[in-house]
Formats: sequence, structure tokens, C-alpha cells
Amino acid sequence: MILRLTPRGLRLGTTTYPCSIGRGGIRTDKAEGDGATPTGTHRIAELWYRADRIAKPSPWARAIGPADLWCDAPDHPDYNHHVTAPFPASHERLRRADPLYDLILTLNWNWPDATPHKGSAIFLHQWRRPRFPTEGCLALRRDHLHALARHLKPGTRIRIS
Repeated sequence: MILRLTPRGLRLGTTTYPCSIGRGGIRTDKAEGDGATPTGTHRIAELWYRADRIAKPSPWARAIGPADLWCDAPDHPDYNHHVTAPFPASHERLRRADPLYDLILTLNWNWPDATPHKGSAIFLHQWRRPRFPTEGCLALRRDHLHALARHLKPGTRIRIS
């Protein structure tokens, strides 16, 4: 199974899901903070969900707790990895007040062996509104994201070109 990002959205088989990309567009030379979505064939590595808000979408999903963070500090040894609070370096909270991260599929971009400054945390998550750009992630309508999460498995490929 492979998902492909097309100008119309994220395509799986004959179905195309409207999709947001990074504010920096699609780039071959992704860097930390550029807001770009990286080209290439990426694989789904993990599935995270807010157990206090939604049902477990798949047996391999991990619940997001209050202490769950993602390190985005390029010079830290935990760069582009899940960490827990308290954490002194720059990070992003996975448990947000808004619903954008109620369900997250993490891609293997620059993971698990992260190269400093190459970019962190490319997620597939819920969009803010149709086609509103992300910080580099792919974002879908809530119902589309949930439908995909129920069927996708670790290692599923996403082709971005």
C-alpha cells in the first residue's frame, strides 16, 4: 500500500483526500524551521492518539499523555524524537488544547537517526481548515484522517514529489 501526494491531495488507490502541506512548499533540501514538506518516500512509523478525546483507532496506536513532547532542538541528543516533560530543550507538545494532534501518524523523516538541522517531526495530522498550510507536516480533514488511521499499518509508504 502506498499513498501519493498529488496536486489534488493525498491519493490512496482511486480515492484522493484533500491535503494541506507545509507553508514552505515541497522541497528536496528540507531544513529545521523552513516550513517545508520534504520530498521522498517516507514510511509511517508511529500512531498517536488522545485517549481522553477519541477511541483507540488501531491496536498499534499509542496514547498521548500530558508529558508527551517532541524534541525540535537540533543540537540536542534527542532531536526529532519523542521525549517527556519536564524537558529543558526546545520541544513541541503533543497534547494540545486544539484538536490538531488528537490523532498523529509520525513519518520516518530524519528518524530514528536524526541529522541535526535537517528537520524534525513530519506528522500526518488534522488540518486547521481546508488547505491551510502547516509547518511542514501533511494535514487532512478529521474524518479522512481517522478513516486512514484505522487502515494504515506501520511501514505504509507515503510518496511526496
